[in-house]
Amino acid sequence: MSLLGAFARMGLQSKGGVAGVAVARCLHTTPVLCAEPLKKKKKLDPQIVKQREDRKKKKIEKQIRRLEKNARQLKPVEELEVPLELIDEKNKRQRKLAPVSSAQLVERALLKKQWAHYKHDERVADFQIIDRLVQAQNRALAELRRESEELYQAAIEIDPQLLPVAMKGPVATPPIKDYVSPDGDYLHQSMKWEVK
Repeated sequence: MSLLGAFARMGLQSKGGVAGVAVARCLHTTPVLCAEPLKKKKKLDPQIVKQREDRKKKKIEKQIRRLEKNARQLKPVEELEVPLELIDEKNKRQRKLAPVSSAQLVERALLKKQWAHYKHDERVADFQIIDRLVQAQNRALAELRRESEELYQAAIEIDPQLLPVAMKGPVATPPIKDYVSPDGDYLHQSMKWEVK
């Protein structure tokens, strides 16, 4: 605007004032006309360009590997942040449950009792089956003992192939008096989460 004012002062306005204003309005100045010529781009060696691209690619691959490594490790619940949209929409998202009627409460209580009776009967039946099997085994062993003592001893002998256990020395040792336990090296490996 100051340039137009300067031209107006130089006498571009006619005495009538109409033609001079029209000429001043038709005069356009743009930043491109007043700009300096652009600097020439430096020609880079194609090998240097390729090295830069390779560096960028390696950096991105390293970031991807780091993200994949940390993807398996879940962030602790205390450090999770609730998005602001969810906080704003909390009232919309809350379900308004109808109050449970007394008939439904009674029905639920009866259903729980029936389920408890069913599970109790199931467990009693399992115990009865186990008792019958043990009694049948004891009767068979008593009958075998009456027939032959050697066969009975062979029958009640523990089969070492069924329980492959190898023990060396005492299974429980008494504590050593005045024993000073060595302090182990402690390596702290907790992840650091930063808010960006």
